[in-house]
Amino acid sequence: MNIMSSIVVFLVLWFLCLLVALPIGLKTQADVGEVVPGTPSSAPAEAMLGRKIVIVTVISVLLWALIYWIVAHSGLSIRDIDVWGRM
Repeated sequence: MNIMSSIVVFLVLWFLCLLVALPIGLKTQADVGEVVPGTPSSAPAEAMLGRKIVIVTVISVLLWALIYWIVAHSGLSIRDIDVWGRM
């Protein structure tokens, strides 16, 4: 796996994990009971973005390391998962 594909795989994993983690533990302004004027009641009261970004980064690094190990050390290649024989 070259450096560019490693970076792309990491970024895709990071954004996927972020999109999965964003709604976890979300409390809306309606849930808290303090709706700020001019915002919808479904807006988050506290997004906890810093904490979620740290957790997402750790999970993404672990998943990326697993994928890198599988690709680099197990001998698995794209030809092994090519079902229709087009590679």
